[in-house]
Amino acid sequence: MSTKPIIKFEDWQKLDIRIGRIESAEAVPESKKLVKMHVDFGDFKRQICAGIIKSYSPEQLTGRQSLFLVNMETKAIAGLESQGMLLATHMDDNTPVVLMAEKEVKNGADIG
Repeated sequence: MSTKPIIKFEDWQKLDIRIGRIESAEAVPESKKLVKMHVDFGDFKRQICAGIIKSYSPEQLTGRQSLFLVNMETKAIAGLESQGMLLATHMDDNTPVVLMAEKEVKNGADIG
């Protein structure tokens, strides 16, 4: 597997990756793969959408702490506003695997 181009440390510092608690999650009726989540980052809350419904039910996500990119521009997805990005990887069959906190940490804790 090849890697992406090398970036400067200053580029890494531009990313605002934080732990957020998924307070609620629901399937988006107009989509076959989207979940709409309301996420608590301690000092602020965001609505974030992710295409993970085939791997995670809303009930499995609710209450969990996960990693999110929070300084990404807002994007309209299936008529909803997504105010960040849930971080995930994929298995060989392209099944999403959400990155979650191993231990309980403060909502809004930053990575880096």
